[in-house]
Amino acid sequence: MTGGRTGLGFGIATALVERGANVVITSRTEDELRKAAAALGEERALGVAGDARDPEHQRIAVETAVDRFGSLDLLVNNVGGTERTARRLVDVDLASYRRTVEINLMSALTWVQTAWHGWLGEHGGAIVNISSIAGELAVPDGTAYGTAKAALNHFTRQMANELAPAVRVNGVASGTVLTDFTRANVEGREDKVIGSIPLRRLGEPADVGAAVAFLLSDEASWITGHTLVVDGGRLLHNR
Repeated sequence: MTGGRTGLGFGIATALVERGANVVITSRTEDELRKAAAALGEERALGVAGDARDPEHQRIAVETAVDRFGSLDLLVNNVGGTERTARRLVDVDLASYRRTVEINLMSALTWVQTAWHGWLGEHGGAIVNISSIAGELAVPDGTAYGTAKAALNHFTRQMANELAPAVRVNGVASGTVLTDFTRANVEGREDKVIGSIPLRRLGEPADVGAAVAFLLSDEASWITGHTLVVDGGRLLHNR
């Protein structure tokens, strides 16, 4: 899985390991990645450092998974992010916009291509793309990130159609999950944020991890092309 060193990604990786999966996690930072793999359990987890957008890094990660664990059955496209350089669409920096789309959308495409040609196309498996409820909302300074996640939701459906029956493809659209990043983001307005969530709490990485694990499991063997919203009910106010 991509971007599994900290936060939401590490929570997803933890959920998968707890349910018996072997995982290869990726990140740019080798030392921190090694620590994350050790925390997951070195007999079950391995880190491969590199830029998630780099096709060579993707190839190495896929080959490492097959060499170490004997197969590559599952792919989680978790890596993402945003650069908030302007609050208005008409003022957004195009280079920043492209980088946001590249990491949130284009990297998912190239990871799927690499995994398909490296293993999944011949042997089958399952993919989950990590999206966001930002793909359903129009908010200040969210144009690049929200647009990329909305496109990823459609891409999930397109992939599910094209890769069936060998590979199932689903997504998880996450709401506000409590990580180091979101703690800083909601500081001073926790009551307002929680008040917008019908279940009256922020999410935990384990909440999203459980959803991802289900969609990757045999229990979801007749589910494909669906993006599951895991947000404590937040989107109920916008539909």
